[in-house]
Amino acid sequence: MAPRILRYSDGERIIASGKVERRMYIILEGMVEISLSNTHGKITVANLKKGDFFGEISLFNNSPRSANANSIGDVKLAYIDNIRQLEVFLKKNPSFSAKMVRILADRLAKTDELLLGKVNEVNRLRLYHEGIR
Repeated sequence: MAPRILRYSDGERIIASGKVERRMYIILEGMVEISLSNTHGKITVANLKKGDFFGEISLFNNSPRSANANSIGDVKLAYIDNIRQLEVFLKKNPSFSAKMVRILADRLAKTDELLLGKVNEVNRLRLYHEGIR
């Protein structure tokens, strides 16, 4: 698989929330900001650096992107468009495979923590409102 490279200048949009596409990116140079936005503003979720990856969920489903990705400074990215390309890449780069598993497990743990916090918050509110009646 020949490397597929994209370059972005400072502040350019790489991924737009809500857009449907199948592409994962690996940062070769520079930094990328991952953010969520709504009517109340923007929240930066992560600032990723060389060797980090993003957009991997789009390879496994066709749901719209959940976040925005913008370049911070000049950025050089490699990209993967399908699961077969990802499999080939991971077989050729076993250390990246291990890194990917660690990062995905960490992201899942953080998501679980946030979800549990929201469940606890909903339960506290429910108990509070039940106590008022």
